[in-house]
Parts: sequence; structure tokens; C-alpha cells
Amino acid sequence: MAEPSISTIERSRADIADLRRGLGELAHWIDAQQTAIPHAHETRRRVAQLALFLDRLNAGLEQQEKDRSQLAGLFQVSRAVNSTLELREVLNRAMDIIIQVTNAERGFLMLADERNRLTFQVARNMDRETIGSPTFQVSRSVIDHVAASGQPVVTTDAQHDPRFSDQDSVVSLSLRSILCTPLKARDRLIGVVYVDNRLHAGMFSHADLDALRAFADQAAIAIENARLFESVRQKMNEISALKQFQDNIFASIASGVLATDLQDRITAFNRAAEMIFATSAEASLGHPYREALPIDDTPLPRLIEEMKRTGEGAVATEIASELPERGAVNLSFNISSLRDATGNPQGIAIVVDDLTEKRRLEATRAMFRRYVAPAVVDRLPNNADQLKLGGQRQEITILFADIRGFTHFSELLPPEELIDVLNEYLSIAADAILRQEGTLDKFMGDAVMGVFNAPLPQDDHPLRAVRAALAMRAAVVRLHTRLPDALRLHYGVGIHTGDAVVGNIGTEQQMNYTAIGDAVNLAKRLQENATGGQIILSHDAYARIHPYVIAKQMPPFLVKGRDAVVEAWELAGIKNV
Repeated sequence: MAEPSISTIERSRADIADLRRGLGELAHWIDAQQTAIPHAHETRRRVAQLALFLDRLNAGLEQQEKDRSQLAGLFQVSRAVNSTLELREVLNRAMDIIIQVTNAERGFLMLADERNRLTFQVARNMDRETIGSPTFQVSRSVIDHVAASGQPVVTTDAQHDPRFSDQDSVVSLSLRSILCTPLKARDRLIGVVYVDNRLHAGMFSHADLDALRAFADQAAIAIENARLFESVRQKMNEISALKQFQDNIFASIASGVLATDLQDRITAFNRAAEMIFATSAEASLGHPYREALPIDDTPLPRLIEEMKRTGEGAVATEIASELPERGAVNLSFNISSLRDATGNPQGIAIVVDDLTEKRRLEATRAMFRRYVAPAVVDRLPNNADQLKLGGQRQEITILFADIRGFTHFSELLPPEELIDVLNEYLSIAADAILRQEGTLDKFMGDAVMGVFNAPLPQDDHPLRAVRAALAMRAAVVRLHTRLPDALRLHYGVGIHTGDAVVGNIGTEQQMNYTAIGDAVNLAKRLQENATGGQIILSHDAYARIHPYVIAKQMPPFLVKGRDAVVEAWELAGIKNV
């Protein structure tokens, strides 16, 4: 036979109540008609027995209803606390249902922290509202007793319970009915559930305590699950944040970084690697490195296979190669094995540095060291493209110096001695130009060409050329003090300021940094008209520096290759300004 539903129990109790009222009315009538009713006393006794039977039946139905309510409540607790993994929501739902099924006035749930101290997590009332008092008025004596003993407590009137009647909290708060049970998970105390009724004694029974313990067991499981979920979520957030941090670092590394698995498939490919190999990570990840990277014509596959065979990586191995999208490149590779915690190989890690720009810059600097002073080389840009090699038009000052009478002089000396003397004079010119941070363009036999305002800008380039010419003349005079008369020669110098094309002239195999144009030709023609020890300035050069120099205008004269006469000044020195 199926158990009656709650609605059936309620109807039965209503019928019993009606019968009980009828019996009460019948008893009053019998009492009033005792003399008129035969055997009235026996009838009254039987009516009283029937009333007692109905009371007992009603109490049984009431207990059954309460049991059913608690069973339903237990089901609700189980369903509610397992319907979410949010700890706060779990705690509130559990406490509301516990208050409902125990008919408590208030309910409190405390959880143990990492130091096993009980802290309030939920405080609710019968209206399912959070109790906001900062100091919850509960019996800490009862709570501490349950936490210490691990055993639940039920008291129908704490004011007269010998276990707690002398406790200050019980007395001062006038506490009456109290239920309190530990929350345990895997035999470990994780908290305490406390419910009470401050107004009425005898509100709770041992059956209520058993129900509360069942509720608490379900709640403890849900709380542990929620805590575990929260811990896992926190760890996942930390791992996600760490991964994001590592991804940002990985992406920002200037070196190209890629990794492969045991099947040579690319598993990591950062932004720098995308730029170096001119291919995207999306197109590379998951593909064998031989297919994804244009490296078939390089030693890299051989180095990787050798490392896989021997276990010894390659360090700073530089490879010159041609990449389809970039052309000639210089790449440096560091290759090492990726291993797990037990030392088993998991793949290959490759770190690649693009040295193309560095090698270009080094080559450019090496070239310029042949032409310009070390101080100028040190100030060259760190990007070879910024040097704008290949030719650009700009204003420069050109100095031409030629040893007068050297052709006749060379006929008088043996070649070995001639070279020694020539080098003495050429070194004087070269030193004078480089000291003024000019560019030593070229040597042409016994002639020297210097350029100022290239490759680096020099606001005072005409004045630098003048200082170099005067230093050259003074150095020749000093040289003559230790040379015999027969070896004493002089420079004729021409200086002009004008526009020319400056840059690398030649081919990939053979090139020189030089200047070409009409301005260069005019400087050379001025030099050709200078006598030994004479320095001739063009009109344009003199116009730029006349406040600073001592010079005498020369009569206009014709130069080779020009129809018009040129104006020129003979330099004597620099003013003390």
C-alpha cells in the first residue's frame, strides 16, 4: 500500500480535528445530561478514550507529516546544494532549507579556515534574509563544544540545561531551543551548523537533530565540492594568467623561438620567428619544419638531425642563406633538446637570431674605417639603411691635394725609396683630413681627395676642410726639418663647396664610397692651379667662411673644362675669433 501523500495527511488531520471537536461537544452534552442518560459515566469514559485515541492518531499523523517534511527537506537540500558549485549560493540555499524544515528562528553556518578557526559564512532568518549584525548573538559555548567534541547537541531549554545553563552567552541572550551539529567531510571537521529559537522552549527533538545531521552531511559534501571547484577555478585562473604572461613574454622575445615535437612538427612559433622567416605562425604550427620553413638549402636540417642523434645541441651557429621573401640573410641558430621531467626527449627547441642587419652594418662600418676617422665611424647609425648608401645628392666640401713636382722627383729615386717618401707625404694628408673628421675618399698616385659633410652631417664642413689644409701645410713644413733638400716637396690644395652625389659607387663585388659631380671636378681644377704650399678656395667655399679666414682674392682664371673664368681666393690662415 502506497504511503499517503502530504495532502492526504492534511485532509486526515482535518477530519480528525472535526471528529475531535464533535467528541468534545458530545462530552459536554453527556456531562450536562448525566441524570437522564443511563450509564452516563461509562459512556463519558468511552468518549474520553475515543478522544484520546484521536489525539494519538493526530500526533502520529503530525509526526508523519513532520518526517515527510524533513525527508522532502533533505531531498531539497541535496538537490539545491548540488545544483551549483558557487560556494556562497550553496551555503545560502542549505541554510534556508535547514531553517524551514526545523522550524528554527535563525540559522548560522561557520566554516573552519586554514588555521581551523571557525568564521561565520552565513547568517539567515526564517524569512530567508541575511542577518546583518556584525556580532552574531549566538551561543559560542555550544558551538565550541560541538567543534571540540565533534558531536551534535540538541537542547530544548538551554536556560535549564546543566551543560550550558551557567554559560554567559546562554544566560545573557536568553537562549532556549538550540540545535547544533558539526559539518564533516572525510572525517574532518570543516564547520558547524547552528539553529535556534530564542522565544520558545521544546522546539527541537532528537528526531530534528537526526534530520539536521542528515542535512549537514549533504551540505558538507556540497561545500567541499564547491571549495574544490573554487580552488580549481582559482588555479586555472592562475595558470591562465601565467600562460598569458608567458605568451606575452614569448611573443615579445626579440629572438625567433620555435619548437618541434618528436615528429618534427612545429608546436611553437613566436612573432620574431614570423618576421625572420617571413611566414605566419598559423601557417607553420602543426606542420613539419622542413615544409614550413625555407631552409632546405641550409645546414639547419643536418644540425637538427645531428643533435637528435648525439643529444648535443648547436650553439650560435651562423648560417648565410637565401630566403624567398627576404633574399640574402645571416641567421644564428641555437639548437637544444626539449625534455620532460624524467629526461625523456619531447622535441627540439630552436632559437634563431637575425644577424642580417648586424652583418650589413659591420660591413659598412668596415668599409668606412678605410675612409673616415674612428670618431666618425663610432657615430654612424646602428641601422645600415640609415646611411643611405647607393648615392644621394647633398652639399659637401671637397679638398684636393697633390704633391707638386712629384713626377720629375720620382725619376730620381729607386722605387723602394720613392714609396717610402710618398707614404710620408700621403700620411700627412690623410691624418690632417681624418683629424677634422673628414672622409678620406681616395688616393690617386701622389694626390689625395677628402670629403666633408658625408657620411655624417657637419654644419661647419667648409671650415673643417680649411683646417685640414692648413694642418697639412704645417705638417709638411715640420717634415722638411728632418728631410734633405732633395726630398722636400709641397702640396698644392684646392677646396670647393657645392652639391655632389655621395654614396657607394661600383658593383656588389667592388665598390667605393665616393663623391662624383661637377663640384668634385672644380675642386680638382683649383688644385691643379695651386703652386706648392698654396691653398686655393672657390668662391662658394670662401663665401661660407670668410668671417673666419684670412684670404686674398686671386685674379680670375680659366680652368680646364670650363669656358668661364672662376673666382678664387688664396688662403693664408684662420682668424683668432
